[in-house]
Amino acid sequence: MSGPMMGMGGGRMARFSRFDGNPNYLKDTKGGKPRLRQPKRKTMLRLWQYLGKERRLMISALILMLLESACSLVGPKLSGMAINAIGDTAGGVDFRSVYIFCGLMLVMYVLVAVFNYLVNRTTLLLSRRVSYQLRRDVFNKLTTLPVGYFDVRQTGDILSVISYDIDTVHTSLAHDVLQIVVSFFTIVFSIVMMASILPKLLLVFCVTVPISVLFVRFITKYVRTLFRKRSICMGEMNGYAEEMVGGQKTIRAYGRQKQIIDGFRKKNDAAAMATAKATGCASATGATMMCMSNLSQAMVSIFGGLMLFRGIAALGDIAAFIQYARRFNGPINEISTLYGDLQAAFAAAERVFELLDEEPEKADEPDAVELADVRGDVVMQDVEFGYTPDRRILHGLDLHAPPGSLLAIVGPTGAGKTTIINLLMRFYDVDSGEIRVDGNETRRLTRSSLRGAYSMVLQETWLFHGTVFENIAYGKQDATMEEVVAAAKAAGIHRFIMSLPKGYDTVLKFGGTGISKGQKQMLTIARAMLCPSKMLILDESTSNVDTQTERRIQSAMRELMKDRTCFVIAHRLSTIRHADNILVVRDGNVVEQGTHEQLMEQRGFYRKLYESQFEGVDQYVRGISNDGNTKRRHV
Repeated sequence: MSGPMMGMGGGRMARFSRFDGNPNYLKDTKGGKPRLRQPKRKTMLRLWQYLGKERRLMISALILMLLESACSLVGPKLSGMAINAIGDTAGGVDFRSVYIFCGLMLVMYVLVAVFNYLVNRTTLLLSRRVSYQLRRDVFNKLTTLPVGYFDVRQTGDILSVISYDIDTVHTSLAHDVLQIVVSFFTIVFSIVMMASILPKLLLVFCVTVPISVLFVRFITKYVRTLFRKRSICMGEMNGYAEEMVGGQKTIRAYGRQKQIIDGFRKKNDAAAMATAKATGCASATGATMMCMSNLSQAMVSIFGGLMLFRGIAALGDIAAFIQYARRFNGPINEISTLYGDLQAAFAAAERVFELLDEEPEKADEPDAVELADVRGDVVMQDVEFGYTPDRRILHGLDLHAPPGSLLAIVGPTGAGKTTIINLLMRFYDVDSGEIRVDGNETRRLTRSSLRGAYSMVLQETWLFHGTVFENIAYGKQDATMEEVVAAAKAAGIHRFIMSLPKGYDTVLKFGGTGISKGQKQMLTIARAMLCPSKMLILDESTSNVDTQTERRIQSAMRELMKDRTCFVIAHRLSTIRHADNILVVRDGNVVEQGTHEQLMEQRGFYRKLYESQFEGVDQYVRGISNDGNTKRRHV
């Protein structure tokens, strides 16, 4: 094929009916595309499934985290024992015991540093692999989605999912999730150690912990919604920026720089405001938890001092308890700090999984067969089709293109010309009626074999970053240089290619920047000529070339496309005068058909279309003839 399938510019498929009345769907903005709200548990489960694919790394990271936490938790106990060794010795300080406990503390904290380094290395590797898997799955999913998916979504928003949302998941997923698991272990272990030292002091946490839990539950329902809105706003901003960057020539030609700057400022402000609200609310969680932590520390110190004063507890036990209280509060504070990051990751993951959950292009029928030995006999019989149920585009359309014929489709804008091409290629399936190729109903054929039987040249050219040779040979992987050169000569582009610095080895940038639209179009025409298919689709394929080049290409095509069935959509009716059959489409119906001469003799709608293209020229010529001076007159 000469261009990407998503390049078809046919009608928009607004598949919004399935979202109506479903409370699990959200809208990006007013009137925007509804999005599926992923249940939080489902999102977490799916993220764990991705982590589970790297089971060895995840288990290694978890073990290292637990070892790091265990070593750090032994320190306070050793510290308390050292203090007690000082205070409990009647005949003086037992320096030997103190040195032993201090040496063990040093060993423990060195191990903590080593384990911490290994944890960081392991979690970074784990995050990288998970994000790689997500990007791979998202991109692979995009290649399976129907054309209608791209008709109703901004390219920038899709790219935002691949880049921004997956980066957000990557930043916090692996390390933060595992860190929370370790934090719970640390909390439980700290409680056990504190209970073994001074169980009465644990009553302090019976006040502060419930308050913290209630606050977190209260704030949760707001924070996640805010981060979800932030992801949506970022996607809209990226989509707007992508559109404006792609239309710079038009923007400058119409002097609309100020308007697009204002438009981007509004999108940027919305994204910045959503980010500020989300992070602000998340940071409030951390600040509140820190306040409760400090309150519990103060209460432990006060009540511990009273117990020491009354002789209920030893100084070393109180010192160890206070350190364990810090270890207890530390993970709680850490969880509250990570909470905002995790909510951002969950919101971003929702958008990623929404894309992954999109319905792929309908699978081939179980009994579908490969289209082989193609002759190019195409029939559309009583075809009804609409992109939405309430708006029909084609009404009982019939056409027949015998093998090797040239069938032209003409009509006003919106008549359904490009829709016919969409149906021929099975980018969409008909609502009723049938389309047959060589007697085979297309829904009984595999899509790959059907589309492989066509070559296509679209009005919108598509060139990728690669050499001229690679761009022309795109539709035929085993093409030789001789075949590529022959196709380029037939398309009238060979001389231009040879004028490039490295000829056919010249590297073209993405989109073919640096060469004219006409030259881009001729390269795509050469690509279609090289493709060994029996059917050819030309959708305004010569709209970007001058009249002389157009005639040369038309002549070359007629010679090269012998024994191939050709479908041509053209607005410039002079280019299809030699078509074997011309279908005149109006409001989704074929109102006239025949050769150019036959349709002109009928003096019907086709003749009106044909003559309307020359009315402006005729009036201009008459204006000059009636004016004594040859000043230019505007019609």
